[in-house]
Amino acid sequence: MPQELAFGENPRLDELFARLQSDEGSSAESEILLIFRKSGSDAMDLLLQRGFDALDVGHPQEAIWHFSALIDHAPEFAEAYGGRAIAFYELGELDMATRDIHSTLAFNPRNFRAMVGLGFIQEELNNLDEALSAYEIAFRLNPHLEGLQDAIDRVKSQISILH
Repeated sequence: MPQELAFGENPRLDELFARLQSDEGSSAESEILLIFRKSGSDAMDLLLQRGFDALDVGHPQEAIWHFSALIDHAPEFAEAYGGRAIAFYELGELDMATRDIHSTLAFNPRNFRAMVGLGFIQEELNNLDEALSAYEIAFRLNPHLEGLQDAIDRVKSQISILH
């Protein structure tokens, strides 16, 4: 496997995540996301891009095909699972989406977008404690994500009403 797949060990990512905690976080976020999408193989990156392109034009089933092919060839590439999770979500397959988010996070525990996705699904399933936990982890990783503080406040409010 290419060195770029060892996300937690990548010194550039460590620097970018430190910057993400500062006021200049938005530029660090863009760089982080670019690194997340690099597999180390042009062919694998093309499959990833084709999957995201299929999502962009509203073809989640086609996206699943591309992401699954990528996973077959690069089973430790977190972004392939993340993309497929989005496609499964769009098809209403929440269990499959959740499974792929967990795979994404197993290979890349700092993937704040996957963590937000997990929170969103858990909130939709009314698993509010799990949703809050996922949102709070995502916030610790990237306090600049638009709408994340609102999601945390919303879930906290729902939890307080239930208790």
